[in-house]
Amino acid sequence: MADKIKLTKAGKEALEKELRYLIDDAREDVKKQLAEARAQGDLSENADYDAARNRQAEVEGRIKEIEDILSNFELIDDEKGSKRKEGKVALGSTVTVRFLETGKEGKYMIVGTVESNPFSNKISNVCPLGEALIGKAVGEVVEVKAKKNYKVEIVKIGA
Repeated sequence: MADKIKLTKAGKEALEKELRYLIDDAREDVKKQLAEARAQGDLSENADYDAARNRQAEVEGRIKEIEDILSNFELIDDEKGSKRKEGKVALGSTVTVRFLETGKEGKYMIVGTVESNPFSNKISNVCPLGEALIGKAVGEVVEVKAKKNYKVEIVKIGA
């Protein structure tokens, strides 16, 4: 069996909400679009029909993807992960780091790959920075193995 997909409580809830939307709303919208396109007649050169079929494939593919994730996940305990009890970075931790080269600070939440979104400062536990931070404590300086290696200091763990 494949490894469990790691999800925070918020990530799980977001996926469940998206799944409900896709099943209840998006699927119905696509059915209406297909019906309207069929009503136009010849389907062989009907761009609206082709677009609706493409949207249907996208919606059904995403539904399947979310169902697969929700059938094989492990909930990350946001409140009391064992490493966090020890004051160390773990999945679900929010970490403030100082980039030693520039002196700038960044705040990141360490999440599983499914939830990662660098634009929202949610980084995966398997990305170079996330991987380097896991298991480390405040005050530690870690080297991040990337295209060009760099060092960060852990300033704070927690919100």
